[in-house]
Amino acid sequence: MAEPRVKAGMWVRMALRLGNQDGRFGAVLHKGDADAGGVLVVLRGQRGFSVLSQMRTADGALAWLRATGPDPVDQAKADEYVARQLRTDPDLWVIEFEAPDLLPPFEAVIR
Repeated sequence: MAEPRVKAGMWVRMALRLGNQDGRFGAVLHKGDADAGGVLVVLRGQRGFSVLSQMRTADGALAWLRATGPDPVDQAKADEYVARQLRTDPDLWVIEFEAPDLLPPFEAVIR
């Protein structure tokens, strides 16, 4: 059975709060649709950047894909990826966290 879905704006606020509590400060880079927008998470680490793209597994569970690949990328590549996604889906939320280890401050299944 699929887990219940939380509105995007509420989920973003929760993620930012978790980040602040964990010392992984975050900010909204692009405000998307408050109810149904997708989410991209930009992680700023010691060795570069990683962008996580929200996805659903076959059974409907929330998961994340390292959309910029398994290795850190430079800021220009992360920015290019985000810009491409926003061109095709302007309802996306984009949030960024300080994440030295390139892990998000929220519980996440990363694929």
